[in-house]
Formats: sequence, C-alpha cells, structure tokens
Amino acid sequence: MPGFVLLMRPRDDGDATMRIGFTVTKKIGNAVVRNRMKRRLRALAREVLPERGVAGADHVLIGRNGGIERDYALLRTELGKAFRKVTPQAAANTSAHTTTPAEAGDQVGKQP
Repeated sequence: MPGFVLLMRPRDDGDATMRIGFTVTKKIGNAVVRNRMKRRLRALAREVLPERGVAGADHVLIGRNGGIERDYALLRTELGKAFRKVTPQAAANTSAHTTTPAEAGDQVGKQP
C-alpha cells in the first residue's frame, strides 16, 4: 500500500494554474507526525508537480498510514506512478508518435 493517495480533478475554468492540497488525518498519529508527513508531501509536490502535474487541475495528496516511515525515493517513485494513473491521456500525448496498425498497413501497401 502506498504512503499516500493522489486525487486529481480538472477545474475546466480556463485557468492553467495547478493547485495542490494536503491532508493527513488524526489516525496517522499526533500533530508532530502529521506535520512531518505534510512536510514530506510538500517536498514531493515541489519536486514532481511542475513536470507531471496537469495544468488547470486541483491535486490533493492524502497521507496514509506508514507513509512517514517510507523512504523518500520510494515515495517519489509512487507519486510518479500515481500521476501516470490519474493522467493516462496526458502520458500518451507526451510520448513519441507510434504507428497504428492501419498506418503500418498503408506504409506496407505503398512499397513496390
């Protein structure tokens, strides 16, 4: 189980600003532990959000139990996976153009 949950919702208001929110419940621990978890989530967001975030969307990171003990590099990897899950169309648009089977058939048919 990952150390957090990522929620993303496009605002569709014409503003390209990316917004981020953080939540850690009392179930995680006392105020010291919750604040430490929020600091880790903020650091992750500063590092990953500019390159992976969706413009014009609200992003929310919800801290989970065990996230505070997790290695920071592992949390960064999990956040990258989470962004790929919530934005599959954005990942497809940024990848190189791949030839579809129909295009491949057209190319084969044109060869002498």
